[in-house]
Amino acid sequence: MRLAGGGAALAAGGWVLRAAHGAPVALGADADAIEAAAGDSPNFRDGVFVNLESSSSISLSAEERRMLLRDLVLGRDTARPSAPIPLARPDFTGPAVDLGVTWFGHSSVLIEIDGYRVLADPVWSERCSPSHTVGPQRLHPVPAELDALPALDAVIISHDHYDHLDVDTIWSLARTQRCRFFVPLGVGAHLRHWGIAPERVVELDWEAEARVGDLRIVCTPARHFSGRFLTRNTTLWSSWAMIGPRHRAFFGGDTGYTGSFADIGNQYGPFDLTLMPVGAYHPGWPDIHMNPEEAVRAHLDVTDVDAGVFVPIHWATFRLAPHPWSEPVERLLAAARSAGVKVAVPMPGGQVRAGSTGPQPGSAEDWWNL
Repeated sequence: MRLAGGGAALAAGGWVLRAAHGAPVALGADADAIEAAAGDSPNFRDGVFVNLESSSSISLSAEERRMLLRDLVLGRDTARPSAPIPLARPDFTGPAVDLGVTWFGHSSVLIEIDGYRVLADPVWSERCSPSHTVGPQRLHPVPAELDALPALDAVIISHDHYDHLDVDTIWSLARTQRCRFFVPLGVGAHLRHWGIAPERVVELDWEAEARVGDLRIVCTPARHFSGRFLTRNTTLWSSWAMIGPRHRAFFGGDTGYTGSFADIGNQYGPFDLTLMPVGAYHPGWPDIHMNPEEAVRAHLDVTDVDAGVFVPIHWATFRLAPHPWSEPVERLLAAARSAGVKVAVPMPGGQVRAGSTGPQPGSAEDWWNL
Protein backbone atom coordinates (compact mmCIF):
# COMPACT_ATOMS: atom_id res chain seq x y z
CA MET A 1 0.00 0.00 0.00
CA ARG A 2 2.84 2.35 0.79
CA LEU A 3 4.35 1.67 -2.62
CA ALA A 4 1.02 2.18 -4.35
CA GLY A 5 0.37 5.38 -2.43
CA GLY A 6 3.87 6.63 -3.08
CA GLY A 7 3.49 5.83 -6.76
CA ALA A 8 0.22 7.74 -6.90
CA ALA A 9 1.77 10.70 -5.10
CA LEU A 10 4.73 10.64 -7.48
CA ALA A 11 2.42 10.50 -10.48
CA ALA A 12 0.35 13.37 -9.11
CA GLY A 13 3.49 15.37 -8.43
CA GLY A 14 4.67 14.72 -11.97
CA TRP A 15 1.35 15.97 -13.35
CA VAL A 16 1.63 19.16 -11.30
CA LEU A 17 5.15 19.74 -12.60
CA ARG A 18 3.99 19.20 -16.18
CA ALA A 19 1.04 21.52 -15.65
CA ALA A 20 3.32 24.20 -14.24
CA HIS A 21 5.89 23.85 -17.02
CA GLY A 22 6.47 27.25 -18.56
CA ALA A 23 4.15 29.02 -16.12
CA PRO A 24 6.70 31.26 -14.32
CA VAL A 25 7.94 32.73 -17.60
CA ALA A 26 4.42 33.04 -19.05
CA LEU A 27 3.27 35.09 -16.05
CA GLY A 28 5.33 38.00 -17.35
CA ALA A 29 6.91 40.97 -15.63
CA ASP A 30 6.64 41.87 -11.96
CA ALA A 31 4.61 44.78 -10.64
CA ASP A 32 7.58 47.16 -10.24
CA ALA A 33 8.64 46.76 -13.86
CA ILE A 34 5.06 47.34 -15.03
CA GLU A 35 4.47 50.41 -12.87
CA ALA A 36 7.63 52.06 -14.15
CA ALA A 37 5.92 52.39 -17.54
CA ALA A 38 2.37 52.87 -16.33
CA GLY A 39 2.55 55.11 -13.28
CA ASP A 40 2.22 58.52 -14.97
CA SER A 41 -0.98 57.75 -16.87
CA PRO A 42 -4.16 59.65 -15.92
CA ASN A 43 -5.91 56.30 -16.25
CA PHE A 44 -3.69 54.78 -13.52
CA ARG A 45 -4.96 55.44 -9.99
CA ASP A 46 -3.91 53.98 -6.65
CA GLY A 47 -1.76 51.35 -8.31
CA VAL A 48 -4.26 50.10 -10.92
CA PHE A 49 -5.77 51.12 -14.23
CA VAL A 50 -9.46 52.00 -14.25
CA ASN A 51 -12.20 52.05 -16.88
CA LEU A 52 -13.63 55.34 -18.03
CA GLU A 53 -17.03 54.03 -16.93
CA SER A 54 -17.64 52.23 -13.67
CA SER A 55 -17.66 48.48 -14.22
CA SER A 56 -18.86 45.80 -11.87
CA SER A 57 -16.54 42.89 -11.21
CA ILE A 58 -17.61 39.34 -12.00
CA SER A 59 -20.74 38.96 -9.90
CA LEU A 60 -21.46 35.33 -9.05
CA SER A 61 -22.39 33.59 -5.84
CA ALA A 62 -20.35 30.62 -4.64
CA GLU A 63 -23.01 28.25 -5.99
CA GLU A 64 -23.13 30.06 -9.34
CA ARG A 65 -19.34 29.84 -9.60
CA ARG A 66 -19.49 26.12 -8.90
CA MET A 67 -22.16 25.60 -11.56
CA LEU A 68 -20.26 27.74 -14.05
CA LEU A 69 -17.07 25.76 -13.51
CA ARG A 70 -19.03 22.52 -13.94
CA ASP A 71 -20.55 23.77 -17.20
CA LEU A 72 -17.19 24.90 -18.52
CA VAL A 73 -15.48 21.61 -17.67
CA LEU A 74 -18.26 19.16 -18.54
CA GLY A 75 -20.25 21.25 -20.98
CA ARG A 76 -23.56 20.55 -22.63
CA ASP A 77 -24.17 18.84 -25.96
CA THR A 78 -24.23 22.24 -27.68
CA ALA A 79 -21.26 23.64 -25.77
CA ARG A 80 -18.74 22.24 -28.24
CA PRO A 81 -18.96 21.69 -31.99
CA SER A 82 -20.52 18.34 -32.93
CA ALA A 83 -18.02 17.84 -35.78
CA PRO A 84 -14.60 19.22 -36.72
CA ILE A 85 -14.70 22.93 -37.41
CA PRO A 86 -13.90 23.54 -41.09
CA LEU A 87 -10.72 25.42 -41.85
CA ALA A 88 -9.57 27.45 -44.82
CA ARG A 89 -5.98 27.74 -45.96
CA PRO A 90 -5.20 31.45 -46.30
CA ASP A 91 -3.34 32.70 -49.34
CA PHE A 92 -0.71 35.33 -48.63
CA THR A 93 0.82 35.51 -52.08
CA GLY A 94 0.84 38.92 -53.62
CA PRO A 95 0.88 42.33 -51.99
CA ALA A 96 -1.43 43.40 -49.18
CA VAL A 97 -4.88 44.45 -50.35
CA ASP A 98 -6.52 47.81 -49.74
CA LEU A 99 -8.81 46.43 -47.05
CA GLY A 100 -9.13 42.87 -45.83
CA VAL A 101 -8.99 40.45 -42.92
CA THR A 102 -7.71 36.95 -42.36
CA TRP A 103 -9.27 35.41 -39.24
CA PHE A 104 -7.22 32.69 -37.56
CA GLY A 105 -9.76 32.06 -34.76
CA HIS A 106 -10.74 33.81 -31.52
CA SER A 107 -9.28 37.34 -31.71
CA SER A 108 -6.23 36.55 -33.84
CA VAL A 109 -6.56 38.41 -37.13
CA LEU A 110 -4.36 39.76 -39.89
CA ILE A 111 -5.67 43.15 -41.00
CA GLU A 112 -4.65 44.48 -44.42
CA ILE A 113 -5.18 48.19 -44.90
CA ASP A 114 -3.86 50.40 -47.69
CA GLY A 115 -0.99 48.02 -48.38
CA TYR A 116 0.01 47.50 -44.72
CA ARG A 117 -0.33 44.27 -42.76
CA VAL A 118 -1.14 44.39 -39.04
CA LEU A 119 -1.44 41.21 -36.92
CA ALA A 120 -3.73 41.58 -33.89
CA ASP A 121 -3.79 39.51 -30.65
CA PRO A 122 -1.89 36.53 -32.08
CA VAL A 123 -2.33 33.31 -30.06
CA TRP A 124 -0.98 30.19 -31.75
CA SER A 125 -0.59 27.95 -28.68
CA GLU A 126 -2.78 24.94 -28.00
CA ARG A 127 -4.05 26.46 -24.74
CA CYS A 128 -4.71 30.00 -23.57
CA SER A 129 -3.09 29.42 -20.23
CA PRO A 130 0.26 29.81 -18.43
CA SER A 131 0.42 26.00 -18.52
CA HIS A 132 0.95 23.70 -21.49
CA THR A 133 -1.18 21.03 -19.78
CA VAL A 134 -4.22 22.71 -18.23
CA GLY A 135 -6.45 25.58 -19.27
CA PRO A 136 -8.85 26.26 -22.16
CA GLN A 137 -7.84 24.19 -25.17
CA ARG A 138 -8.39 24.92 -28.83
CA LEU A 139 -11.57 23.69 -30.48
CA HIS A 140 -9.82 23.74 -33.86
CA PRO A 141 -6.22 23.75 -35.09
CA VAL A 142 -4.53 26.96 -36.15
CA PRO A 143 -5.25 27.26 -39.90
CA ALA A 144 -1.76 28.51 -40.80
CA GLU A 145 1.65 28.29 -39.19
CA LEU A 146 3.37 31.45 -38.04
CA ASP A 147 6.19 30.82 -40.50
CA ALA A 148 3.63 31.02 -43.32
CA LEU A 149 2.69 34.61 -42.51
CA PRO A 150 3.84 37.35 -44.86
CA ALA A 151 6.09 40.17 -43.70
CA LEU A 152 4.19 42.19 -41.11
CA ASP A 153 4.27 45.93 -40.60
CA ALA A 154 3.01 45.82 -37.00
CA VAL A 155 1.69 43.56 -34.26
CA ILE A 156 -0.96 45.03 -31.94
CA ILE A 157 -2.00 43.59 -28.57
CA SER A 158 -5.24 44.57 -26.81
CA HIS A 159 -4.30 43.45 -23.27
CA ASP A 160 -2.40 40.82 -21.31
CA HIS A 161 -4.96 38.03 -20.80
CA TYR A 162 -3.71 34.65 -22.01
CA ASP A 163 -6.20 34.39 -24.86
CA HIS A 164 -4.78 37.64 -26.31
CA LEU A 165 -1.10 37.65 -25.27
CA ASP A 166 0.77 34.37 -25.67
CA VAL A 167 4.46 34.16 -24.79
CA ASP A 168 5.33 31.37 -27.24
CA THR A 169 3.68 33.21 -30.12
CA ILE A 170 5.46 36.45 -29.20
CA TRP A 171 8.81 34.66 -29.14
CA SER A 172 8.15 33.14 -32.57
CA LEU A 173 7.09 36.45 -34.07
CA ALA A 174 10.12 38.21 -32.62
CA ARG A 175 12.30 35.61 -34.32
CA THR A 176 10.55 35.46 -37.71
CA GLN A 177 9.37 39.07 -38.18
CA ARG A 178 11.11 42.46 -38.06
CA CYS A 179 8.15 44.67 -37.15
CA ARG A 180 7.42 46.43 -33.89
CA PHE A 181 4.87 45.43 -31.22
CA PHE A 182 2.26 48.06 -30.28
CA VAL A 183 0.82 47.50 -26.82
CA PRO A 184 -1.13 49.35 -24.09
CA LEU A 185 0.80 50.78 -21.15
CA GLY A 186 2.43 48.20 -18.91
CA VAL A 187 2.13 45.33 -21.38
CA GLY A 188 5.51 46.27 -22.79
CA ALA A 189 7.07 45.18 -19.50
CA HIS A 190 5.94 41.63 -20.24
CA LEU A 191 7.54 41.70 -23.68
CA ARG A 192 10.81 43.11 -22.38
CA HIS A 193 10.77 40.48 -19.61
CA TRP A 194 10.53 37.85 -22.36
CA GLY A 195 13.58 39.25 -24.12
CA ILE A 196 11.96 41.40 -26.81
CA ALA A 197 14.30 44.28 -27.65
CA PRO A 198 13.00 47.54 -26.11
CA GLU A 199 13.25 49.36 -29.42
CA ARG A 200 10.72 46.93 -30.88
CA VAL A 201 8.09 47.72 -28.22
CA VAL A 202 5.82 50.76 -28.54
CA GLU A 203 3.71 51.37 -25.40
CA LEU A 204 0.75 53.71 -25.67
CA ASP A 205 -1.90 55.16 -23.40
CA TRP A 206 -5.48 55.71 -24.54
CA GLU A 207 -5.68 58.37 -27.28
CA ALA A 208 -1.93 58.16 -27.95
CA GLU A 209 -0.77 57.08 -31.38
CA ALA A 210 2.24 56.07 -33.44
CA ARG A 211 2.94 55.64 -37.13
CA VAL A 212 4.17 52.95 -39.44
CA GLY A 213 4.85 54.80 -42.66
CA ASP A 214 1.54 56.42 -43.65
CA LEU A 215 -0.51 54.24 -41.28
CA ARG A 216 -1.65 55.77 -37.98
CA ILE A 217 -2.04 53.26 -35.15
CA VAL A 218 -4.12 54.71 -32.31
CA CYS A 219 -4.59 53.17 -28.86
CA THR A 220 -8.28 53.68 -28.04
CA PRO A 221 -10.28 52.89 -24.86
CA ALA A 222 -12.01 49.63 -24.03
CA ARG A 223 -14.05 48.51 -21.01
CA HIS A 224 -12.33 45.47 -19.58
CA PHE A 225 -9.63 44.46 -17.08
CA SER A 226 -6.19 42.87 -17.13
CA GLY A 227 -3.94 40.45 -15.26
CA ARG A 228 -2.00 37.24 -15.75
CA PHE A 229 -2.13 35.86 -12.20
CA LEU A 230 -3.55 37.07 -8.88
CA THR A 231 -3.05 40.80 -9.38
CA ARG A 232 -5.39 42.67 -11.67
CA ASN A 233 -5.39 45.89 -13.65
CA THR A 234 -1.70 46.75 -13.32
CA THR A 235 -1.53 46.91 -17.13
CA LEU A 236 -3.84 48.78 -19.49
CA TRP A 237 -6.37 47.24 -21.90
CA SER A 238 -7.38 48.84 -25.19
CA SER A 239 -9.03 48.73 -28.56
CA TRP A 240 -7.15 49.97 -31.65
CA ALA A 241 -7.87 52.27 -34.58
CA MET A 242 -5.85 51.92 -37.78
CA ILE A 243 -6.09 54.91 -40.09
CA GLY A 244 -4.53 54.70 -43.52
CA PRO A 245 -4.45 57.18 -46.38
CA ARG A 246 -7.69 55.74 -47.83
CA HIS A 247 -9.26 53.37 -45.30
CA ARG A 248 -9.95 53.02 -41.58
CA ALA A 249 -10.21 49.82 -39.53
CA PHE A 250 -11.20 49.30 -35.90
CA PHE A 251 -10.14 46.34 -33.73
CA GLY A 252 -12.32 46.02 -30.62
CA GLY A 253 -10.04 43.58 -28.80
CA ASP A 254 -11.90 42.40 -25.70
CA THR A 255 -14.44 44.71 -24.13
CA GLY A 256 -17.83 45.31 -22.67
CA TYR A 257 -20.10 47.83 -24.28
CA THR A 258 -18.98 51.38 -23.56
CA GLY A 259 -20.00 54.90 -24.46
CA SER A 260 -16.40 55.35 -25.61
CA PHE A 261 -17.33 53.70 -28.90
CA ALA A 262 -19.36 56.74 -29.95
CA ASP A 263 -16.44 59.00 -29.02
CA ILE A 264 -14.04 56.80 -31.00
CA GLY A 265 -16.35 56.91 -34.01
CA ASN A 266 -16.62 60.69 -33.83
CA GLN A 267 -12.89 61.21 -33.44
CA TYR A 268 -11.40 58.52 -35.71
CA GLY A 269 -14.23 57.13 -37.82
CA PRO A 270 -16.26 56.32 -39.67
CA PHE A 271 -14.53 52.97 -40.08
CA ASP A 272 -14.67 50.89 -43.25
CA LEU A 273 -14.05 47.70 -41.29
CA THR A 274 -14.78 46.75 -37.68
CA LEU A 275 -13.70 43.67 -35.76
CA MET A 276 -15.84 43.36 -32.66
CA PRO A 277 -15.86 40.65 -29.94
CA VAL A 278 -19.12 38.69 -29.83
CA GLY A 279 -18.41 35.68 -27.59
CA ALA A 280 -17.71 34.63 -23.98
CA TYR A 281 -20.59 36.71 -22.61
CA HIS A 282 -22.47 35.83 -19.41
CA PRO A 283 -24.95 37.61 -17.11
CA GLY A 284 -22.35 37.41 -14.35
CA TRP A 285 -19.95 39.72 -16.18
CA PRO A 286 -22.06 42.10 -18.30
CA ASP A 287 -19.61 45.01 -18.20
CA ILE A 288 -16.48 43.32 -19.52
CA HIS A 289 -17.69 41.20 -22.47
CA MET A 290 -20.24 42.35 -25.03
CA ASN A 291 -23.02 40.09 -26.18
CA PRO A 292 -23.73 39.96 -29.94
CA GLU A 293 -26.50 42.57 -29.84
CA GLU A 294 -24.22 44.99 -28.00
CA ALA A 295 -21.49 44.33 -30.57
CA VAL A 296 -23.84 45.43 -33.37
CA ARG A 297 -24.61 48.57 -31.38
CA ALA A 298 -20.87 49.20 -30.94
CA HIS A 299 -20.30 48.75 -34.67
CA LEU A 300 -22.96 51.36 -35.41
CA ASP A 301 -21.34 53.71 -32.89
CA VAL A 302 -18.02 53.72 -34.74
CA THR A 303 -19.16 53.69 -38.35
CA ASP A 304 -22.00 54.41 -40.77
CA VAL A 305 -24.58 51.69 -41.30
CA ASP A 306 -24.07 51.82 -45.09
CA ALA A 307 -20.27 51.96 -44.98
CA GLY A 308 -18.63 49.54 -42.59
CA VAL A 309 -18.23 45.76 -42.74
CA PHE A 310 -18.49 43.90 -39.42
CA VAL A 311 -16.27 40.82 -38.88
CA PRO A 312 -16.93 39.01 -35.56
CA ILE A 313 -14.04 37.95 -33.33
CA HIS A 314 -13.58 36.41 -29.86
CA TRP A 315 -15.62 33.28 -30.52
CA ALA A 316 -15.41 29.68 -31.83
CA THR A 317 -11.85 28.80 -30.73
CA PHE A 318 -11.65 28.68 -26.92
CA ARG A 319 -14.48 27.81 -24.58
CA LEU A 320 -14.53 30.69 -22.10
CA ALA A 321 -18.26 30.85 -21.24
CA PRO A 322 -21.04 28.24 -21.05
CA HIS A 323 -23.16 29.45 -23.97
CA PRO A 324 -23.48 27.14 -27.02
CA TRP A 325 -20.38 27.49 -29.16
CA SER A 326 -22.12 28.79 -32.31
CA GLU A 327 -24.70 30.94 -30.52
CA PRO A 328 -22.65 34.18 -30.77
CA VAL A 329 -22.68 34.24 -34.57
CA GLU A 330 -26.32 33.18 -34.82
CA ARG A 331 -27.40 35.98 -32.48
CA LEU A 332 -25.08 38.40 -34.27
CA LEU A 333 -26.59 37.70 -37.68
CA ALA A 334 -30.12 38.15 -36.37
CA ALA A 335 -29.25 41.47 -34.76
CA ALA A 336 -27.31 42.63 -37.83
CA ARG A 337 -30.23 41.87 -40.15
CA SER A 338 -32.56 43.94 -37.98
CA ALA A 339 -30.10 46.85 -37.98
CA GLY A 340 -29.12 46.65 -41.64
CA VAL A 341 -25.48 45.93 -40.80
CA LYS A 342 -23.27 44.13 -43.32
CA VAL A 343 -21.52 41.14 -41.69
CA ALA A 344 -18.86 38.78 -43.04
CA VAL A 345 -18.22 35.54 -41.11
CA PRO A 346 -15.13 33.73 -42.39
CA MET A 347 -14.26 30.27 -41.15
CA PRO A 348 -10.89 30.01 -39.36
CA GLY A 349 -8.30 30.79 -42.00
CA GLY A 350 -10.90 32.52 -44.13
CA GLN A 351 -10.26 35.88 -45.72
CA VAL A 352 -12.59 38.83 -46.12
CA ARG A 353 -11.90 41.27 -48.91
CA ALA A 354 -13.96 44.37 -48.16
CA GLY A 355 -15.60 45.79 -51.27
CA SER A 356 -15.15 42.56 -53.26
CA THR A 357 -18.21 41.39 -55.19
CA GLY A 358 -16.86 37.90 -55.78
CA PRO A 359 -16.87 34.89 -53.43
CA GLN A 360 -14.86 35.39 -50.26
CA PRO A 361 -12.12 32.79 -49.63
CA GLY A 362 -13.03 30.56 -46.68
CA SER A 363 -16.46 32.04 -45.99
CA ALA A 364 -18.85 29.26 -46.98
CA GLU A 365 -22.40 30.12 -45.98
CA ASP A 366 -23.45 28.72 -42.58
CA TRP A 367 -20.17 26.85 -42.14
CA TRP A 368 -20.78 26.82 -38.35
CA ASN A 369 -23.89 24.64 -38.72
CA LEU A 370 -22.04 21.36 -38.14
